[in-house]
Amino acid sequence: MKISIKKQSGIYTLTSEQILPISLEKAWDFFTLPKNLDKITPEEMKFSITNNPADTTYAGQIITYKIGILPLISSNWITEITHLQEKKFFVDEQRFGPYAMWHHEHHFTETSEGKVLMTDIVNFKLPLGILGDVLAGSMVVNRVKFIFESRYKILEKIIIS
Repeated sequence: MKISIKKQSGIYTLTSEQILPISLEKAWDFFTLPKNLDKITPEEMKFSITNNPADTTYAGQIITYKIGILPLISSNWITEITHLQEKKFFVDEQRFGPYAMWHHEHHFTETSEGKVLMTDIVNFKLPLGILGDVLAGSMVVNRVKFIFESRYKILEKIIIS
């Protein structure tokens, strides 16, 4: 797994890469089934989908969640699937929630070995500008990184077993 986080102009960018030992079709089917998000989010996040999204992801789809952002503090989170190109990528963007901005690109590329390179690019901005960065910046960055590191481990168990 490769993971990096950079900050520019007040916006953090996390880039994560993972090779999945499955076909592009299986990867696409798994990641575009919204209920699977529950399976790949660490339990510590107390994540749950609160609406009833369709069984396939589509542009314009709204998905609502409840997520633990700190111990004993949870937040409602509403995202929209804004872009989708079949078996290549989709994008979810926060409409309401804990971030000032959240833009998450999910890319899927078939390798020459018949595996899938999954690349996530997440651009996010904390609320409250510089004050948000000073008060919670490193904690939130570490939390977002933890989510993707945990997802890597969860996927290794789910996909390989």
